[in-house]
Order: sequence, then structure tokens, then C-alpha cells
Amino acid sequence: MQQRLLGRSGAVVSSLALGTMTFGSETDEQGSHAQLDAFFEAGGTLIDTADVYSGGTSEEIIGRWLAATSAENRDRAVLATKGRFPMGPGPNDQGLSRRHLTRALDDSLRRLGVERVDLYQCHAFDPYTPIEETLRFFDDAVRSGKVQYFGLSNFTGWQLQRVVDLSEHLGLPRPVTLQPQYNLLVREIEWEIVPAAEANGLGLLPWSPLGGGWLTGKYTREERPTGSTRLGENPDRGVEAYDRRSSVQRTWDVVDAVRAVADERSASMAQVALAWLAQQPAVTSVILGARTLEQLKDNLGAADLLLSDEELGRLSEASDPGAADYPYGGPGQEQRGRKLQGGR
Repeated sequence: MQQRLLGRSGAVVSSLALGTMTFGSETDEQGSHAQLDAFFEAGGTLIDTADVYSGGTSEEIIGRWLAATSAENRDRAVLATKGRFPMGPGPNDQGLSRRHLTRALDDSLRRLGVERVDLYQCHAFDPYTPIEETLRFFDDAVRSGKVQYFGLSNFTGWQLQRVVDLSEHLGLPRPVTLQPQYNLLVREIEWEIVPAAEANGLGLLPWSPLGGGWLTGKYTREERPTGSTRLGENPDRGVEAYDRRSSVQRTWDVVDAVRAVADERSASMAQVALAWLAQQPAVTSVILGARTLEQLKDNLGAADLLLSDEELGRLSEASDPGAADYPYGGPGQEQRGRKLQGGR
């Protein structure tokens, strides 16, 4: 597995990260530990979690694995967690205030069973807390040794730029990463967020790299999903809702393009979609989110798949977010129809 710098920092992480949102909910503790074992055996190092994942259970499961695994694995592990969303009923149990983040970080460290985390991330923007207050919290957390680096998640381009500008103006630590939703079906971040991240040296840690399962080929035009899949259990689930995506021709163009490359390379569709994303500019590490060990092992195969410029171009053209039927809007009419070659 490739090793890459964590944004504009000297820390090194694996090009694939293990996302743990399923731990404690869709994946039990035994299965979660099996995933962690397999991930490290494959050369992975970056573990991504959050306090709200299964109400803190995900962090606790990781903490028990860290306590039981080898000293080598503990030393290699790069721990990333997040704080921002509600962890209690009170008005101060959420947000990016110094008050909430101080408690949230201490609680995460306790659940993980560690004295520090390598990357602590703002899980989303908080319009009610002055950015300066949040930045001074991170400065204190870094100085105290509880946090090595800090990052952002789900921030827009202007929010990212505002954080960087204030960090520099106040002489405080700058963010090194951004976690956005990014995949072959969701590429609108390339209009403003990716350029802002590149300009400021933030490494991207994309979540939902398989589009909620759409890019694995498990869904078809002919019938709505059923059974033990995320959309089978809830076809209206979130941004990947079946009726919303299946009604757009671009969805099937992308799925067909991924399938064609996968067939030519004797790879799975998931591996092709992950490999395309890992080769995009500014991407540091792609966050895998598997329910089962079998899914994770298949995903890890993407580490050995290097797509050619021709294959990247075909996938990028099929998934062009400037297409006329793209359902999520765009940066302006002048962008419509513009071809983004090579993933840019």
C-alpha cells in the first residue's frame, strides 16, 4: 500500500484508510477487530472514527483492539477522530465551542484508551461559534500534546479558506486535512473545494468513496434494492437514495463505465472506483467503510490497481459533473457541459 504525507505535514499515512462508522452498529466487535487486523496486515495505518459513531461505541471498540494488538501495530497506527455533533441532550453537548470540544476530546481519548490522537477533526462547520474560538482550542490541544494535527470535515470552500486565513493571521496551527464526500458520482467539490484544498496544502480524506454502494454494481435499473444492503433496508436513505439516483441517466453511465474498466482489468467495480479516487489530485487517503471482512478485503485490492491515463479519462468523462442532467446543481451556467479530463 502506498504511503503518503498527511497534507502539508511531515506525518505519513496509508493511501487507504479504515473508516469505522459501521463499528458497533452494522459490524459487531469481533467483526470490527477482524477488519482492523486485515487492514494492518495489508499495510494500512490510518484509522478514522468519530465520537458520534454508534454513540462512542466505535471508539471503544478501537480502544480495546489497540490494547490487545501487537506493540508494532499500536506504533504504526495513525488515529483520527472527530468532534462537533451532539453527544448529549444539553445545549453545550454539541458544536465547535471550546467548552464542548474540550470535553469531547477528553471523552474520545478515554474511549480510545490513548493519551493523544494524531488527527482531531471538526466534524462539520458551526455557524454559532466564532472560528477564532475553535482555533484557539486546537492551539491549546496541540500544545498540551493531546492532538498532533487538526483537520476539517464537510466544510465548504469559503469555510475552509476562512479557517486557513485566520490561522495564519493569528499565528495558530493550520488544518492539514479535509474530509469531503467525494466519488465518481459526487464530484461537485472539484469546482471550489478541491482547488481551495490544493492551494492551501490540505490533503483530502474522501468519505463515501463507493457512493453508498452504487459504484459496486449491486443496484440495477430493473428493480429497487431489497435484502441486507443499505438501500435494501432503506431505499430512501440519504443522498444515495435509490429513486433519486436511479432516475438520472448519468448514474448508469458512470456505473457502466466502471464495470467496463473492471471487466478489462479483471478487477471488481469497487476496486476500480477506489483506484480512480486514490489517483485524484490532493487526495491523501481514501476512507473505506465496509460492513464485512469480505467487503474490506475486496476494497483493499484497490491498493495494487494503478489505472492508466486512458482509463482515468474514460471514467472522468462518464462522470463529468458538468453534464446537463447532473441533479445537484453547479457553480454557474458557464460550467455546464465542460469536460473535466483526468479527474480535474
